[in-house]
Formats: sequence, C-alpha cells, structure tokens
Amino acid sequence: MFTAANIMEEQKKSVAQGKASITRAHYQTIATSGNHAVVADEPSDLGGTDTGMTPFGLLLASLGSCTAITLRMYIDRKMWIVDEINVDLEIFAMPDGNLIETRIHFKGELIDEQVERLLDIAKKCPVHKLLTGNIMIETKII
Repeated sequence: MFTAANIMEEQKKSVAQGKASITRAHYQTIATSGNHAVVADEPSDLGGTDTGMTPFGLLLASLGSCTAITLRMYIDRKMWIVDEINVDLEIFAMPDGNLIETRIHFKGELIDEQVERLLDIAKKCPVHKLLTGNIMIETKII
C-alpha cells in the first residue's frame, strides 16, 4: 500500500550527512561530516568553554563559504579578474523572524554590470537556496 510517507521516502535524495556529539563538557560539541570535523561551542557568558563557533556562527560560515565558492566558480568560468572575495554575514532577530544580512566585497577589476550579475549569482548558492526555500525538518529519537 502506498502512503504519503512511502512516497516521500522514495523521493528523498541525500545531499550531505553530518553528525554532532557532545559529552559533559559545557557545551563543546564535535560536528563531523565526511572526513572533517569542527568544534562548536557556546561563549563563556552562556556557560560554554568558547572553544569553537556557535551554532549560529556555523550557519553563517556555511552560507558565507557557499556564497564565496559559488561566486569564485562563476568568476573563474567568465575569466574575470578578481583576486579576493570576502563575504561578511550577520543574523538579526526581527519581530517576525530573523534576518541574515550578507555583504560581499570584491578585490579585482569589475564593472558595474558584472557586480550586478554577481549579486544574482550569490543568491543561487545552494545553501542560500536551501535557507530561503521550503525546509522540512524531521526529528526522531532512535
């Protein structure tokens, strides 16, 4: 018998996998994906040991790195002269949710039309599309 859950299960395609583990150390967490690991933590004023980025910091790092990589791929394909791309991000609490501000700086030889095109390309990075799209989070205890 086909159910909505069965159909949804068949349509799922894994894009990435990750894991987070914490012991009694307040609140140092080891986050892993593939062969790589990063430390997440909370600042001292929130009871953490401040040994890594906060979860919000990791989210911004993910969006920022994806944006920079996407822009670098496009710039390289177009053979534009850009020596450096810097992406600064900040999360703001708003009355109706949250706002992520992204500010991009280029060091290179770009004209206004190229900069406008790069703004469009930045919004096409996969993490940006994920965060602005339809996200469903299914949490289970196993």
